[in-house]
Amino acid sequence: MELRAYIVRRLLLIIPVLFGVTLLIFGLLQLFSPVERAALYVTDPKQFANIAEVIEKYGLDQPVWVQYGHWITEIFQGNLGWSKVVSQPVTSAMLNFLPATLELAIFATPLIIFGGIFLGSKAAAHKDKAIDHATRLGAIVGWSLPTFWLGLMLLMVFYGLFSGLFPPERLSTEMNIVVHSEAFTQYTKLHIIDAILNGNGRVLLDSLRHLVLPVITLTVVNLAFIMRLMRSSMLEALGKGYILTARAKGLDENTVVSKHARRNALIPVLTVSGYIFAGLVNGVVITETIFNYKGLGWWAWQSAVNLDISGVLGFALFNGVLFVFTNLVVDLLYARIDPRVRLGGKVT
Repeated sequence: MELRAYIVRRLLLIIPVLFGVTLLIFGLLQLFSPVERAALYVTDPKQFANIAEVIEKYGLDQPVWVQYGHWITEIFQGNLGWSKVVSQPVTSAMLNFLPATLELAIFATPLIIFGGIFLGSKAAAHKDKAIDHATRLGAIVGWSLPTFWLGLMLLMVFYGLFSGLFPPERLSTEMNIVVHSEAFTQYTKLHIIDAILNGNGRVLLDSLRHLVLPVITLTVVNLAFIMRLMRSSMLEALGKGYILTARAKGLDENTVVSKHARRNALIPVLTVSGYIFAGLVNGVVITETIFNYKGLGWWAWQSAVNLDISGVLGFALFNGVLFVFTNLVVDLLYARIDPRVRLGGKVT
């Protein structure tokens, strides 16, 4: 019953939080002129020739609360404006670029989370031994590397030095033609899944080759953070009284570490992992830009440098909503693992 009540409370809390997100983004919109804000309501590029009509229709010269009502109404109808960078509605742009970023996240997230948990646990269990020193050194180096520098170095080595072994972009020109041909059905727009469903091994291998370098770049930096956090959390858990009790009962060290210490140590890691996944799905701007990997991050970057207000604001809204729901999921998982969260810090 306590868990159910906690879930209901958290779901109800989503409403004012989302309202606050929209207010914040709408407040930023007021920094622009009515002419610039009109792009948020355009559904066809021909409307740019009659901006005055758009301003009048959506009340962009009226009081703020009137403008907010029009804006929210358009959002609920799926209209986020026109993205000049890609010459299509913002909603369509997000749907078109999301699969590429999602593909990156699907491959990078398990490597980051499970790799970080495994290495962090090993380092803590063998504190001040060779494996601990090695993982700590690797974490420091990985966390210190600038993402853009690491990405460029990987491109220089594996694309330049090794004659295009792992190329940038999402697909080669030849395979891109195949994917957009009538002989290839794009069921999900996730190239690897679609290649499997179409039984096309060439597209599958080409997609995997193009994923290698951006996934490595994302994994190295984020893995280092998860590894350090897991090690610290494990060391704290291993010093607790229940661990001493488990050892006093004669349990072997593997059981103590894996079944007793690790579960409690996972709580802070779980929280951070949720936000890492959300960050990857939101689009990793630097990584996608360096590798010309056309996902949400690449689109957001292009929108920013070309002053595409509709694109930037649409990306910001998607970003805010995704993090709100990620926070909800993390809180619910947190409450499931640790009863003290839903019981106000008291376990009965």
